[in-house]
Amino acid sequence: MTEGTENLVDSAASAEAASRKATVWEQLVRNPSVMFGGVVLGLMVLMAVCAPLLDTMDPSAIDPAWRNKKPGVEHLKTFSDGTEREWTYRMGTDTLGRDTYSRVIYGARVSLAVGLLVAVLSLAIGLVVGLVSGYIRWLDAIVMRVMDGLMAIPGILLAIALVSLADAGLLTVILAITIPEIPRVVRLVRSIVLSIREEPYVEAAISVGTRVPLILIRHVLPNTIAPLIVQGTYICASAILVEAILSFLGVGIPPETPTWGNIMAEGRLLFRVYPHNILFPGIFLAITVLAVNMLGDGLRDTLDPRMRKRL
Repeated sequence: MTEGTENLVDSAASAEAASRKATVWEQLVRNPSVMFGGVVLGLMVLMAVCAPLLDTMDPSAIDPAWRNKKPGVEHLKTFSDGTEREWTYRMGTDTLGRDTYSRVIYGARVSLAVGLLVAVLSLAIGLVVGLVSGYIRWLDAIVMRVMDGLMAIPGILLAIALVSLADAGLLTVILAITIPEIPRVVRLVRSIVLSIREEPYVEAAISVGTRVPLILIRHVLPNTIAPLIVQGTYICASAILVEAILSFLGVGIPPETPTWGNIMAEGRLLFRVYPHNILFPGIFLAITVLAVNMLGDGLRDTLDPRMRKRL
């Protein structure tokens, strides 16, 4: 094959790859689940990042004289810098007189950070373990028995046990939620590797003496990207819920750190009289989890060829 012919083949392959990417992007844009989930999730992230700019106060500022005020109450408030301002409690106050609106806005930072970090950590660890386990046959049995043992324990109970054994904090909660999610990622990656390693191009790479790490990176890893992206969205939604459950039970992030779970936990005792302390963070939590799940469903429908054929 001449050099000119090789250049033509490379150009054609590049054009085909670009066309395929453009087609996938167009399908993502046209998918209503992806658009709704992506827009809502983007707004939540923007809200968390821009929390100080959204007319909020210190979420930990206590005002005992204005405890358990209902939404819409106005108050001439003196701030820490000595300035006075007519302040409207849009979502009321909690049992310590803290502004529920500010706590909900700042609580999005922790809840979203937990979901994102748990998804990234569990995918990264599960990917490495799943690739090695699925390709190296003698190691597969050992690794999968360990994963089966972890999956035999309910995730929420395992998380509670891990948090109870260590000091309460953000890092502890993230690790406690990540560990139960790893076996699910490992099983997903392993199933993909088991099917890919029997493909002719993998066998051809083995026959010419290609090293195992190179085979895994070049031939196996690209086939796991799309399923892992979808799985990551579900893990993110699950982590946000589990963090809220742990905080609600009092074994998660310390109460002074605002999270949606902590806000609801502190408001549950007076829920019948002052429901706003659970209603508002609950609405934000439900909308966020719904958006992440819809984004995952849309990505699955678009990136999975079998699902595209059914649509």
